[in-house]
Amino acid sequence: MENSVVRSISAGLSQRGVRNHNERLILSLLQRHGAMPGSDVSKLAGLSPPAVSAILKRLENEGLLLRGDPMRGKVGKPSVPMRLAPGGVLSLGLKIGRRSADLLLMDFTGALRQQRVLRYDHPEPGAVFAFLEQGIAEIMASITPAEARRVCGLGVAAPFEMWNWGAHGADAIGPYELWKDIDIRARISAFSTLPVSLLNDATAACQAEQVFGRGKEFRDYAYFFVGAFVGGGIVLNHSVFEGRQGNAGALGSLPTISPLGESKRLIDMASIHLLEARLAEVDIDPNVIWKSPQDWRGISRYVDPWLGQTAQELAKASLSICSVIDFEAILIDGAFPAEIRNELVERVRRYIVTQDTRGLLPPQIESGNIGGNARAIGAASAPIFSQFLLNTNAGLSVA
Repeated sequence: MENSVVRSISAGLSQRGVRNHNERLILSLLQRHGAMPGSDVSKLAGLSPPAVSAILKRLENEGLLLRGDPMRGKVGKPSVPMRLAPGGVLSLGLKIGRRSADLLLMDFTGALRQQRVLRYDHPEPGAVFAFLEQGIAEIMASITPAEARRVCGLGVAAPFEMWNWGAHGADAIGPYELWKDIDIRARISAFSTLPVSLLNDATAACQAEQVFGRGKEFRDYAYFFVGAFVGGGIVLNHSVFEGRQGNAGALGSLPTISPLGESKRLIDMASIHLLEARLAEVDIDPNVIWKSPQDWRGISRYVDPWLGQTAQELAKASLSICSVIDFEAILIDGAFPAEIRNELVERVRRYIVTQDTRGLLPPQIESGNIGGNARAIGAASAPIFSQFLLNTNAGLSVA
């Protein structure tokens, strides 16, 4: 997100548009690199020092930036680093998952202020929206009026075509089909005036990794989130690419072949629901997987073969997507303990070595570091990103 970001935005912006673009650019640079004096911001942004100084002052007056302690150098007057004001922007995020719904309040720096969880066997719409309505009311009542005015919106992360979940595993189709004709924005508008951003849950997890996790280390990468159903996302030019209809990076639909030679998708071969099914077969309550804090040591004899299969599938999928775009890295995260994630990443690395990579540039295989909360954090980041940060892929997602 250096000077190339400035060049990647088309010319011909209005004067107000230029100001908005430059403000977003500077906020994005501070979010990405941390506190910096205006001179450093000027160099990275490719803007004149007076222009940067004026923008920094304006953003500070609006409560979006804070001044740090002066840094004294060898010559000249001390420089003052500027950083994002944590309370300058607040946002709500809702993740609708297969086993739980999570609602959280997050600040500008990604710190979680509050979180509420609703656990269930199936995500029935009535229960989810009642949980959301009550949760928003409780959160807004618990913060000051000044903080409430800083809440910029609500992001909702849910799987693409949720009504098809019943086609996986032993879950009944009925509870999921109820979502097919639901207008999520309309249902929320009945009890909240907050702007609502909708995004795919795996894309949301990718957004969280990009904005608050290890995504800052790479320019272009593909991302796998292994949850009850595996999904993914892609990052191009330092920004999550959502695609024409918001479903880019639907990596769970990648085709694969089962050990029996059957045609399958990645979601059928590398998801936690497979581990759930195995535990149920041996009369172990699958809910042990989702207990907080997570501890899978008691089921390690069943986790190990699941890890082997999942790693092999992710290795094959990683090379498949790198045949389309030569991604610098593949990041892997999921709704499991950190030690399981680390073991999975290490196994994928070993499998990559054994694959036929002729004509390909094998990517780095790295672990994400957001964890099970990634989808809710990504949901909360959506309103912040759309209103305050710079999307370098904005022009690529237009139909």
